Amino acid sequence: MDTVLYTVCAVGGWFAFGYMLRLQRRQPSPARGAICVALGAFAAGITLAIPPVAAGIDSASGLPNLAKVMSHGCAMTIAASAEHMLLHLSLPPARAAARSRIWVWVTSSAFLAMVALFACTLAYDQPVLLTVEYARDPVVTAYLLIFMLVGFFAYCTDITRLCWRFARICGRPWLRRGLRLTAVGAAFALLYSTNKIIYLIAYWSGYQPAGERQVAAVLVTIAALLMMVGLTMPAWGPIFTITRRWDDYRSYRQLEPLWRDLVAALPELELDPSLRRPLSAARDIDYALTRRVAEIRDGRLALRPYTDVKVTELAERFAGQAGLTVDELRANVEAAHLACALRRHRARLMAAVPQPADELHRPEGGYAGEIGWLAQVTTAYTRSPVVARTLAAARDAPNPRVGDASR
Repeated sequence: MDTVLYTVCAVGGWFAFGYMLRLQRRQPSPARGAICVALGAFAAGITLAIPPVAAGIDSASGLPNLAKVMSHGCAMTIAASAEHMLLHLSLPPARAAARSRIWVWVTSSAFLAMVALFACTLAYDQPVLLTVEYARDPVVTAYLLIFMLVGFFAYCTDITRLCWRFARICGRPWLRRGLRLTAVGAAFALLYSTNKIIYLIAYWSGYQPAGERQVAAVLVTIAALLMMVGLTMPAWGPIFTITRRWDDYRSYRQLEPLWRDLVAALPELELDPSLRRPLSAARDIDYALTRRVAEIRDGRLALRPYTDVKVTELAERFAGQAGLTVDELRANVEAAHLACALRRHRARLMAAVPQPADELHRPEGGYAGEIGWLAQVTTAYTRSPVVARTLAAARDAPNPRVGDASR
């Protein structure tokens, strides 16, 4: 099972490393460079940990455990790189650089001690493995404890703490999500090291529990995948935002026919004429769409004195003849009211019996529901035969002119 899990992680690691390396070449940054180092070390380390690969390296070199030591060195590099990135995100540059140097010295010293202990095992008459099954050997125990305490416990505790703390104040949504996912991955790495230490204690106590390799493989796979996704999420996550921005831009364009007629009749509605330029609107589509929705609603309120209750009766009758659904009927009635009110406004004719304000449709679903509703209304306004028939059947002549309304 560990062969399959490590192979899956290795493939994902090399893919993520290639993706981030390409981004780093296009837009270099210290944080992205640290992520590239971490992902490269992860991909190399997990590849070296695949049992057939490790056995081949040990056999070719004639040095038992060489692949494991190299893999452990990669694991410590991953932790150091992630720590470096997080320190530069959460601290001023001078403090971050100082703390990074401390971690580099601690990591380097710990790994040199591990290499020295590995060299000691090469002098044994009977070769040992650097695994918990050989933990009764003091050299193996010292090696594993240094690796677990420095390579995992110290780093992963600090990574979890920094990720959660910075995620609370981070303003970029995808970076915030990535930091939280990285923190969860680091927590699983802590479980991995805890599992190793528990097995170490058990072997020293005279017990020989089984299943350590399988448990470790599952925990390290979960930790690795979560951290890999979390560290790369700020790079690929905005792709989904781009998709949403395209949907917003499409909605913005869809509302244009109704908005254009309203603004032509009521120029005071338009607060930002620069949004008429497509590039200006696309550059800040959230703001542009919000303005368009607000101006359409403001236009509806400004035309309230010109919306006649008779239009509702006409539009509902024509919609019933067309066999429209309830939602389609509401959109057609609203569109007919706007079309008729705009015509009355141009002719300066007020409605004899204005449509009550409390009968305005208020869609469910919040802002997204409002956009969907106005898109339906705009489509009916520009294309519906119900609206065209209502305009033709409506009679404006009996209504008083604006100038006569106060007499």
